[in-house]
Amino acid sequence: MGDHKNVEVPPFFVCPISLELMKDPVTLPTGITYDRESIEKWLYAKKNNTCPVTKQVLSDLDLTPNHTLRRLIQSWCTLNPLSGVERVSTPRIPISKSEILKLLKDLKYPNLQMKSLKRLKVIVLENETNKRSMEAVGAVDYLAHILSDQKNVTSSSPADEDSDVEGFELVTPADEALGILYHMHLSQTGLQGLFAETGDFVETLTSVMQRAANYESRTYAVMLLKSMFEATSQNMQVTSSLKPEFFMELVKILNDQISQKATIATLKLLINVCLWGRNKIRAAEAAAVPALIDLLLDSSDKRLSEMVLLALDLLCQCAEGRSEMLKHGAGLAVVSKKIFRISQLASDRAVRILHSVAKFSGNTTVVTEMLHLGVAGKLCLVLQVDCGSKMKEKAMEILKMHARVWNNSSCIPSNLLISYPS
Repeated sequence: MGDHKNVEVPPFFVCPISLELMKDPVTLPTGITYDRESIEKWLYAKKNNTCPVTKQVLSDLDLTPNHTLRRLIQSWCTLNPLSGVERVSTPRIPISKSEILKLLKDLKYPNLQMKSLKRLKVIVLENETNKRSMEAVGAVDYLAHILSDQKNVTSSSPADEDSDVEGFELVTPADEALGILYHMHLSQTGLQGLFAETGDFVETLTSVMQRAANYESRTYAVMLLKSMFEATSQNMQVTSSLKPEFFMELVKILNDQISQKATIATLKLLINVCLWGRNKIRAAEAAAVPALIDLLLDSSDKRLSEMVLLALDLLCQCAEGRSEMLKHGAGLAVVSKKIFRISQLASDRAVRILHSVAKFSGNTTVVTEMLHLGVAGKLCLVLQVDCGSKMKEKAMEILKMHARVWNNSSCIPSNLLISYPS
């Protein structure tokens, strides 16, 4: 309360979370009043489901405006203008669920669709309460239906009366619906429900990525997919039917490098789905490995590099992935180079990749190439420095595996050759 040094603020005017004068007091079902901004952050951004003061679990997250307290705070501010107290303005009345539902129903009419979507977009971006209200009245069903309808359209034309032109990009109803769905920040239940929406919603979003005329919609699609797969507890069942087009679109996003946010989301999604079934093979066949190697060559970001190496480690567990790794002229070299250059996690994954290649694809040509690229020398260095025991075990296993070719080789510096396991 440093802004009001010369006046004592009544304690019941103060938010229990921020300890600041409340501007928009709202009351939880527990009877405790908080400032709207603070409690929304507590409940929605931080994913809590309890009352901060009473610790009671909240089955109902409705926030009831405390108009009486707000008027008292406004009156008190008016009476203390000379003490540095600014008058608290009357907050905007939150949109009602009935108003949202009317806008959603208007989506059925082509002449009202874009207007309603634009209004819904403004509403969802206003505050967290609106996001929860939209989800509560079934906005997901309406928006998913628009996306599914768009998937079945064979072509789109700039003259389409259901579209709108913003700048130089054609914005379709599907683009607007997707943006709203993304910004709703759906609950786990809502995300899980998308798998049951109007047919195969994963296939719908794949189609959106294929057809989208702008990078923003492709980004929203991949980020929504990432959240959906993170929320489902039935990954094996869901991912077993993923189609080649799904992986091809992920690879395109990696190649296009739309944005850091899109790239990170795509990597997380790829890693998640490649843990299951034959998806490693599908990803490798969609040319994910060369895309990942090119990304690793260009990246100086620690987090991104770690994720790329994690994805490559998964893909190199299948023959198709290892084959793609060896076809790329810089594959083995860049993976070896990243050892001790990024982090312990990255080094561990890089050694695991080299282990997969050396163990399952280590023919004479590959082993000789690894020697000339300095891979064998780097593995000897792993044995000399202080790093994880598992990493040392992998390195030693590779060196012993190909000792006949590598041991006493002039390609390995003498200071590293002394570490070669006997």
